[in-house]
Amino acid sequence: MTNHYRYLLFYKPYGVLSQFTKDTPTRSTLKDYISIPDVYPVGRLDWDSEGLLLLTNYGQLQYRLLNPRFGHKRSYWVQVERIPDATALKKLEEGVAIQDYRTRPAKVQLLSQEPIVPDREPPIRFRKNVPTAWLEMTLTEGKNRQVRRMTAAVGFPTLRLVRFAIAHLHLDGLQPGQWRDLTSNELKLLHNLTSQANPSSRQKGLIT
Repeated sequence: MTNHYRYLLFYKPYGVLSQFTKDTPTRSTLKDYISIPDVYPVGRLDWDSEGLLLLTNYGQLQYRLLNPRFGHKRSYWVQVERIPDATALKKLEEGVAIQDYRTRPAKVQLLSQEPIVPDREPPIRFRKNVPTAWLEMTLTEGKNRQVRRMTAAVGFPTLRLVRFAIAHLHLDGLQPGQWRDLTSNELKLLHNLTSQANPSSRQKGLIT
């Protein structure tokens, strides 16, 4: 790849829109954190979600990662209200109906300890007499607000959502609001991923 292409990893904080243009006077955007010109997010994270966002000015990479044929993994830490039982976890793994769509199989694990994540500002709202739990969920698709809709469908609403990985790319070393360039090894693996589409894959949806 020529040197003028840029590939950034950004730790999107809560309440930041995954775009550079403001749609309201009060909400923060990527422009408040990233001054690199002409880079754009590959997919998005909802304003109330946190975590890893990949940005680039290489249009072909954006196209390939957003192509439904690429079922690359997106991994999340998900704080939910109450403690999901084995039945709920199995439903999430096997797929649940959200609106007119059934989710594809996912990898879901109930964590025995909270993941190490920075405090959120503002903190989550929770009820003192209702416990919470953390799940680790890995999906190969990303419908609009999919994780939140999945946990709600099995009776455990999402309170906090942090994406910690996209394929082999991780949040490691970043704090909310920070970004860095991809390493040469990360970039090589990323191009390998996007050059090997699985023709039998028919996953639909975008990175969210």
